[in-house]
Amino acid sequence: MNRPKTIEKMIEVIKKLPGIGPKMAERLSYYIVSKMLQDDVNKLLNSIKEAKLAVKNCTVCYNLTEYNPCVICSDSTRIRNVICVVESPQDLIAVSKVKEYKGLYFVLGGVLSPLDAIGPSDIRIDNFVKRLKNDNNISEVIIATDADSKGEMTAIYLANIVKKMGIKVTRLGCGLPVGGDIEYADERTIYNAITARKEM
Repeated sequence: MNRPKTIEKMIEVIKKLPGIGPKMAERLSYYIVSKMLQDDVNKLLNSIKEAKLAVKNCTVCYNLTEYNPCVICSDSTRIRNVICVVESPQDLIAVSKVKEYKGLYFVLGGVLSPLDAIGPSDIRIDNFVKRLKNDNNISEVIIATDADSKGEMTAIYLANIVKKMGIKVTRLGCGLPVGGDIEYADERTIYNAITARKEM
């Protein structure tokens, strides 16, 4: 196909985004070039640049933040002896919408997946263990990884480590469907899962 080289480059870059296939990348590229107002294109480019420069990982929980430590870790009103472990910042946002949970968080940055060559050193398990060792106040760890095979494998691996440290480990309870992603669950489902959590 005889497309302009600049649009070909755009398509190749946009294809790298999760959930965007070649057709969607092509559609978005043509839309940006032919339909978007220049002012909106500039705003889009600037917002991407600003976010990429300003947003970093919190050095305590590894959530994405513009401040370090993040607003959750800095909040003195939160319950500081419970940590909810999630896979991603999106999962943290989903759980934080449940107002009943007032504890702290830790973002693993992924899950164990031997088939994808992702082992314990490829996610933040060592950082999490270090945090637990440095904070004697932690009495419970809630593991809130997804209810799929990778999430379950990660939950079991983490639970074995945490239990050896003498800390209570719980797993989100009923409410989350098997194979479901936390970030897509509604607030009531997550609330049910947190309140019905079970000890591992």
